[in-house]
Amino acid sequence: MDITKMPKLGFGLMRLPEKDGKIDMEQVCEMVDAYMESGMNYFDTAYVYHSGLSECVVKDAIVARYPRESFTVATKLPGWMLKCQEDVERIFNEQLERSGAGYFDYYLLHSLEEGQNYENMEKYDCFRWGMEKKAQGLIRHLGFSFHGTPALLEEILDKHPEVEFVQIQLNYLDWKNPVIQSGTLYEILRKRNIPMIIMEPVKGGTLAALEPMIEKLFQDYAPEASAASWALRFVGSLEGVATILSGMSNREQMQDNIDTFRDFKPLNEEEKAIINKAVATILDMDQIACTSCRYCCDGCPAQIKIPDVFRALNTARLYPKDDRQYSYYAKTTKDAGKAKDCVACGQCEGVCPQHLPIIELMKEAAGVFDK
Repeated sequence: MDITKMPKLGFGLMRLPEKDGKIDMEQVCEMVDAYMESGMNYFDTAYVYHSGLSECVVKDAIVARYPRESFTVATKLPGWMLKCQEDVERIFNEQLERSGAGYFDYYLLHSLEEGQNYENMEKYDCFRWGMEKKAQGLIRHLGFSFHGTPALLEEILDKHPEVEFVQIQLNYLDWKNPVIQSGTLYEILRKRNIPMIIMEPVKGGTLAALEPMIEKLFQDYAPEASAASWALRFVGSLEGVATILSGMSNREQMQDNIDTFRDFKPLNEEEKAIINKAVATILDMDQIACTSCRYCCDGCPAQIKIPDVFRALNTARLYPKDDRQYSYYAKTTKDAGKAKDCVACGQCEGVCPQHLPIIELMKEAAGVFDK
């Protein structure tokens, strides 16, 4: 794996644009074209993204329209969905069929962390299985995405030296986050000289839509630069980073990100100081650190749109006298469950990469919105 040959910006197919409740394929194809024309070609998907439709987008928007050797595809095996040994092969074959890719350039064991996700990978011998697929030419590079503790990361790397790369969540807000521990994970991988794929560089869009007083810190220094570009440049300035994933949802986001990496400039010391000041300001606010990955939604028995409820709750926390969050909440829950409908089953907490106390937060939201 030669990280010098990988594009700095990866196209994450997790938050694709939608129209009338369906993936907007016309806009997706335009975004793919702009991305490919920029000279970049790394596409990241997963078995569970867009309820299984993201891998199908690979077939329709990329494989059917470009020569196979002109792009690279990464997808992932969801450990929490493995119920028996046969599931490993079944899911992989489904992924090949859905994507039409023929083989995967990068294959990841998805979201390893303490508990079932990692335990299932070991139980079903997924590392050895992945190496067999690599020997067969169906996987070119094997790695894993990670949401666990630094101790577990080192344990896995000691046990599985065959791993070629690791995907971690990293952004300037999570660098010293005691739960995510991005900075510590980064240092472990750098010490071992393991290439990194970076996810959530803009923290699910949180760092692209900042509160006005925080955004002003950036605009006073560079009026033309977007908030997202500051977040991406923070990650891009770090050594050992192979590709930075961005789950772009429209053409404007795609163009802004391309502009950031077309003539990439690492952060200078003054810019690093501005980011540190922004982090200190953000941490003074009481906000739910949801990245809208939506892993929690598919299995919710009450069909609650949990990330959307959290967005309304965050607004209520910041602006308790602003009524707009109530209308947003009403719209969000019109055809879905309300916070008060939560049955505290814990399914959501079991798959949350941010390890949020969702059940307690649902109680808070119900107290605010469902009186």
